[in-house]
Formats: sequence, C-alpha cells, structure tokens
Amino acid sequence: MREFQTLKVLSTFKSIFIWLGVDYGVMEKILQIKLTMDERRVPTIFNETGKKKEGNQFLKSLWVYGLYGLILIPFLLLGENYIFQLSLAFGMILFILMTSMISDFSAVLLDVRDKNIIQTKPVSRKTMAAAKIVHIMIYMGFVTVAFTAIPFVVGLVKHGFLFAVIFLIELVLTVLLVVVFTSLLYLVILRFFDGDKLKDIINYVQILLSVGVVVGYQVLIRAFDFVDLNLTYSFSWWHVLIPPIWYGAPFEVFLNGNSANYLIAFTVLAVLVPVVAIWLYAKLMPSFERNLEKLLSDTKKRKKKKNWVDEIGAKLLCRSKEERIFFRFAASMMKKEREFKLKVFPALGMSLFFPFLFIFTYPREGGLEEISGGSMFLFVYFCNFMIPSLVYMLRFSEGYKGGWLFRAAPIVKTSRAYSGAIKAFFVKLYLPVFLVVSILFIWIFSARILPDLAAVMLGGLLQTLITHKVVTEDEFPFSASFEFAQEAGTGKMLVLTLMTFGFVLAHFIAMATTWGIYVYLVILLAALWILWKRVFPENKIRSHESAELSLDQQE
Repeated sequence: MREFQTLKVLSTFKSIFIWLGVDYGVMEKILQIKLTMDERRVPTIFNETGKKKEGNQFLKSLWVYGLYGLILIPFLLLGENYIFQLSLAFGMILFILMTSMISDFSAVLLDVRDKNIIQTKPVSRKTMAAAKIVHIMIYMGFVTVAFTAIPFVVGLVKHGFLFAVIFLIELVLTVLLVVVFTSLLYLVILRFFDGDKLKDIINYVQILLSVGVVVGYQVLIRAFDFVDLNLTYSFSWWHVLIPPIWYGAPFEVFLNGNSANYLIAFTVLAVLVPVVAIWLYAKLMPSFERNLEKLLSDTKKRKKKKNWVDEIGAKLLCRSKEERIFFRFAASMMKKEREFKLKVFPALGMSLFFPFLFIFTYPREGGLEEISGGSMFLFVYFCNFMIPSLVYMLRFSEGYKGGWLFRAAPIVKTSRAYSGAIKAFFVKLYLPVFLVVSILFIWIFSARILPDLAAVMLGGLLQTLITHKVVTEDEFPFSASFEFAQEAGTGKMLVLTLMTFGFVLAHFIAMATTWGIYVYLVILLAALWILWKRVFPENKIRSHESAELSLDQQE
C-alpha cells in the first residue's frame, strides 16, 4: 500500500487530533485504505463499450472546477471594493463547495457499509467519525484548490501578499464550515427519525439545501445597492445570517483599514463559527456514528399502493402494453429512487425559482401592471434549461445491477422502453413544474400568453427528444450505475442546454407578426411528429437472437 502525500501533510496536525481524543494512528490507517480503494474504483466496462474507466475518476475531473474558477477572476480585478468583490467571490465558492458536498460526498458521510468491519475492531466511534470527515475534507480540499488556484494567483499579483494570506486562511475556514455544517445538520435529523423515513427526510433536506444555496446567493447580491453606477453597502441586521459577507469583511478591515463595528463582527464570525462548529462536532462525533446505525434499519411498512395518476397517464398516453409497463416502471423509479431524486430535484426547484427571480430582478416603476404588458413571460423558458441533464439521468439507477432483466425479458420493440420512460419524465417531472410556473405567469401576464406557453411546452418536448437522441446510447432506462453519471460529455451537454436559447430566438421571431405564434405552433407540432417517428421507430423489432446475444455479452 503506497504512501499518500495528503496523509504526510495531515500528520503536521497530529497533535490537534490527539487533543480532540482521536486515535491518530488508527485514523491514518483507515484513511490510507480508503484512499487506496478510491484509486481502484470503477475498473469496469462502461456501458458495454469496452472502454475501461480506471483510477480515481473524481480527481481526473478536477479540470472542470478549474474552468469554473475562471468566473472569480473579474471580481478580483474590479478594484478595491473588497466587501462587495470578495463577498460575491466567496458566495460562489460556498455555492460550489456546498453543492459538491451535497451531491458527491453526502453518501460518504452517511455510509454505514464499513461499520460491520471496523466496529469489530478496537476502534472508537470518535476515530471512525474523524476518519470519515477527514476523508471528505481531503477531496473537498482538492475541489477548493482546483476551483481557486488561478484566482488565488491573480489575487496575489493584483492585491499583494497580505491579500493572498487572508484568502488562503478563509478558504480553509470555508471548507471546514461547509463540511461540519452539513454533518451537524444530518446529526440533528438522525436524532429524531428512524430507518426508511429518515432516509427520505435526509434526501429532501439535501434537495432543499441545494436550492437554498442558490436562493441564498441571490439574497447576497441584493445586500448591495447600485447608486449612480457606484456600489454601496449599508449594514442590516439580517446580513449577519449571510456567511459570504463574513468572508468579505476581513479584506475590508485589513486591506482598506475600515474598522466599522459590523465589519469587525463579521470578521470574528468568519473565524469563530467554523472553529465552534468543529469543537461541537468533535463532542458529538460518537452520537453521530451511533445514530448512523438507524440507516441500517427499515421501519417502513410496505403496502402496495396503486397510483391512479400513473395508471391514467399510462392508459391515455401509451398505445402498447410494453410502453405502458415502462411508463409505470419509470414513474415508480422517479418517485422512489433517493439517489435519482437527489440528482434531479434541485434542478426542478431552481426551474421553479429562476423564472420569477429574473422577472422581479428588474425594477419597474409601474409594478406588476407594467410587467404584465411586456414579453418577460419568456423567462418561462428557464423550465426547459433543466431538460438535458434530467433526460440524461434517466439512464442511471441505484439498482442498475438488475438491468439484466431487460436483456432477458421478451421485449419485442425496444424503442417502447425509452418512449415510455420519456413520457413518464414529461408527465411526472416536467409538466408539474411547468404548470405551476404557467399558472402564476397567467396571473401576472393574463390569458394572452396561453399560445406562447403552448409553444414553450412543445419546444420542451422537442428538446427532450433531441436530447434523448444525442445522449442515450443503445441501452435500457435506469440500467447504468450513478458512478458514471459525471462522465457525460461536458461540451455535448452544454450545447444541448444552450439549445434553449435557439427556441427563445425562434419564439421572438414568431412574436414579430400577428399570427406568427400560431404558425410556430404548427411547425413545432410537425417537427414533433416527424422526430418522434425517427427517434422511436415502430419497425425496430428485437429478435430472439439479438436478445440472447445481448444477454451473453452482459454475462
């Protein structure tokens, strides 16, 4: 087993762990094993293509975070209004770290699979919890370095050595805050709920956190006012609840010499809150590990319930028995799979939030009356931005190993498998969000926008078909592991997402003439009919021989 440089760096903090009551030698050995296992992860064949994805795929994808980090550079070059510049910069950093923590590392934090091995050894709960947190923080550190390395160098060159020192210290405090805050939140939930219900609650909390981080970032921006093209900051008591402002304050204090009381208070909070959180978590480590055992229990009473909405949707929208079966199957997976909901529901929540955010971001003297007469209802297209990522996620499942059943089953027309799943996606995920936004938009803009909303919905269905054709390979829905979910072609997914702007442009052109929107509706309907026939051909019949061959290949 090889030595890791990260563990050598960690050894410099050995005395702190010992002071917290952690058996450092045991913790280091656990970490060494976990890091070795991470490197050996996913040495399997991806989607039966023969391509091996060996090594630590997470570390190989860090260049994407480096690319995202370029958005911080303008905020470091704007000038020396540090309370504004660095608050926004750390708001973005907190957003990236929190979403990474929730989506990628919550499963590690709540993992109970190694308990059966480690708990049979003389290892304390505190040491186990410390190993888990440090394991997560190592990877969070990699994400932070990848995201902030280039901005850090830019800040050093532009603002000097003291700026770089403050920036570095605050990055460490930010990582600690994100990891420990998430852990303490899960600890509170673990204390009050049991078994299967607990798993559902944790899932919904993760979803709310993802949406809340985005909403919080918008609240942060509104803490600053533009006056005669100059940014001004006026303190309000509720700003104490916005952590990014804490991390902008020390730059203002030490670099601009601003010693206002509220800035000193923010600086103290930036240091004190992470330190207190760490101390509190250290005290509660044994309780956290003990309550994690609730995840091993299953207290849910299993009753077979018939979902009448799914039944009606299957009968109305699906023409064949096979398609109805896959419609019900996909609808059930979307409802029950926690990992799927964790990946998908935050995008749904943001699709509900963003259309209204952009409408009310622009101040209007006439209020809602002035807004209702314009074309800002086109912000409803934000509901369509989520389509590519959601359609792509239809490939994955926690129970992907059961995918061999599709190969063995006597499915005559394979196209019906995904056509049923696509219809279920549209009915279960897209339409509820779109209808809620549409009803509120009709209240704001009046019933005059009904044809426009119909065009947006048809455009969404057309975008769904195009996305499915591009990203879905010759496989069945929900038959791949979530371990491969991060391997989508970034460029391909970006183009599919930006396709929404093409529909917006076409909609603008249609609105230029009186009857243009109705002509556009006819074009969309014709395009849908043609594309549906091409994407889900009825003549694509699966022979018995090909079914046997697919099963042999899987074996």
